[in-house]
Order: sequence, then structure tokens, then C-alpha cells
Amino acid sequence: MNIEEKEECRKILFITGTRADYGKIKSLIKSVEASEEFEAYVFVSGMHILNTFGGTYREVLKDHYKNTYVAFGLANTKSMSYDLGDTICNLSGYVRSVEPDMIVIHGDRIDALAGAVVGALNNIRVVHIEGGELSGTIDESIRHAISKFAHIHMVCNEEAKQRLIQLGEEQKHIHVIGSPDIDIMMSDKLPTLEEALDKYEIPFRDYGILMYHPVTTEYDGIGDKVQNLVDAAIASGKNYIAVYPNNDLGSEIIMNEYKRLDGNKHFKIFPSLRFEHFLTLLKNAEFMMGNSSAGVRETSVYGVPAIDIGNRQSGRYSLNLSPNIQHVYEKRDDILKAISQIDKHRIRTSAFGDGNSTKRFMEILQEEEIWEFKLQKQFVDLEM
Repeated sequence: MNIEEKEECRKILFITGTRADYGKIKSLIKSVEASEEFEAYVFVSGMHILNTFGGTYREVLKDHYKNTYVAFGLANTKSMSYDLGDTICNLSGYVRSVEPDMIVIHGDRIDALAGAVVGALNNIRVVHIEGGELSGTIDESIRHAISKFAHIHMVCNEEAKQRLIQLGEEQKHIHVIGSPDIDIMMSDKLPTLEEALDKYEIPFRDYGILMYHPVTTEYDGIGDKVQNLVDAAIASGKNYIAVYPNNDLGSEIIMNEYKRLDGNKHFKIFPSLRFEHFLTLLKNAEFMMGNSSAGVRETSVYGVPAIDIGNRQSGRYSLNLSPNIQHVYEKRDDILKAISQIDKHRIRTSAFGDGNSTKRFMEILQEEEIWEFKLQKQFVDLEM
């Protein structure tokens, strides 16, 4: 490629704030990085830069993209509103220096909201991955707000598309591509179970995975709820791989409760796991429990029984369409009963994609119409 061709490459800026959203967009970044038509830029912020949660910015750096910026200067307080403003300011400066042609964001975190705001206010095309879904808690409001700022939507399924149409978005700018992380889940390049167990020094092959995040709108009750969850996990007598919660308000309560598990041979607790190794461990798990979105989506792809606990994923799935999932609240005996019934829910099913999301993403980027339509948005009324 000569210099003139290089200068004509369109710049695609990806924003990642958590280990979870990075796993969702990783295949997209790599595909853009390998393209001769585009240049990939990666803005790393939020939970990634907190050493308490594993300092997962290192996982992004290990993938050796040509253009990666880690926003070490961000404050990361306990105030989501303050952190949002801080991220907007930092990202605005980076955008001025890079001058991207497009910003790609995922999901419902404040880092994605910052990207949507900065893009929209600077007349930069914003692509939102996995809009139109139901999240529960404040995340759902953030997700829908992002959709209203975004110009292009790449959603998992028709249900999500219909919700965006309800929000007044133009159908021609909504593309059903599936969930990009399924592309990695279906890959034949994942580490083996032995490699994953050895890497993290996990002494058992039979285990459940425990991931429980704070529900910010239920802050006052988090202590009692996570205590019941840990009580049930201990009483079950099973082995567990537990992963720290995200950094939302209340995470410190959950991590303090996990200190009860120190020295318990049935538990291995990690601040974070590399995405590909996490997928291998999940694929081979007896079951997963908690309130992570992985218990809704990734478990269904692999047919791993899941116990969804509490309200965080409320409305995100149907028990009829996701028969691998049991739903219970944070009550010790109810959780134990669900654990005893996991073998009845070893059913594989998914309405979130077929492993070709990255291919569809790149095909859309190569359409000239994507780059030519006017950015001024108008609300589209439903036909009465």
C-alpha cells in the first residue's frame, strides 16, 4: 500500500470500557485492522484501567493493534455521572487528534454513552452494536439513550430491530448482524480446557461459574442478597470459578462478601479472565449462576445450564425461548433448588446470531450508502 492509498483509509474508532464489551467487539476490531480500506483505532477506558478489577487494558494491549490509546488519566470515581463527564472530556480530546470517520460502540455502559455523545455532537457517524435490547437497571436507559444518538444500528435479532423502530429509528439504518462474540465462541482457535485450567491454576475439572454484579437501583439490599448467594454456593458443595463484579456502585459490597471464600478449596476467585479462556471455561462448566449477561447469551449458545438470579437481566429473555435458564431471586433455598435441577436445563439454543456477525459488519462498512447519508436524524412515527 502506498502513502496516497494509506491516507485515503477511513478511520474507525472503537471504544471499550469493560472486559465484557471488549469481548463483544474484538472480532470486529481485528477485521478492520486487517482491512486495506480502513484503519482501526481503539480507545480504552473505564473498568479496563482499574487494577482492582484485573487491569484488563493489558488484554487489549496484548492484541497489538497499531493504534491503541489507554485513557489512564480518567478519574474513575464511584459517581457514574462524574465519570461520564470525565470520559466525554478525555474522549473529545482524543477525537480531535485522530479525526475518525466513524465511532463504534457497544451495549449500555457509560463509556459507550460518552462515545455516542461525542460522535453525535461532532458530526461523526456513530455505530451502536447490540442496541434495542432489554438490560434491566439503569443500563437499559443508557442503552436506549445511546440508540437515539447513534446513526447506524447493528443488532442481534429482529426483536431488537423492532424495539428500535418503536424508538423512532429509521429501518434502513438498522442491520441485523447477530452478536459478534458468537463469532469467537464458534472459533476453532479457542484454548483447550487443559490450557485454561493450567493458565489460571484451577485444581478442579467439575465446576460452576459464578458472576454476580451490583444492581445500582437496588443498592440498599445488595449486602443481604449477595450473602444469600454466597451461602447457597457454599452449601451446594460444588466447585466454583468466581469472577469479580463490574465496577458499578455496590461492587465493593460483593467483593467484601467474597472474602468469606478465602481459603475455601471449592472456590477460585479472579478479578478477570481473558475472554477466550473464559469462553473455554464456560463451555465446559456444569452450570453458570449469577446475573451476568453471559448467563443469558453465551450459556444458550453452548447449551450450559444457567441460573439467572434477581432483576438485573429482567426482560432480556423468555424462559420458553431460553430453556437452559432458570430464574430465581436471591434466596438461599431457591438457589439451592435451582442448582439441584441443572441437568434438566442442558439445552442448546440461541436467538442471538450464527457466527457470521463480523462478515456482515464488514460488508456494511463497505457499502457507500453508509458513508453518504445525512447525519441529521428525524423521529419516525409508527404507522397507526
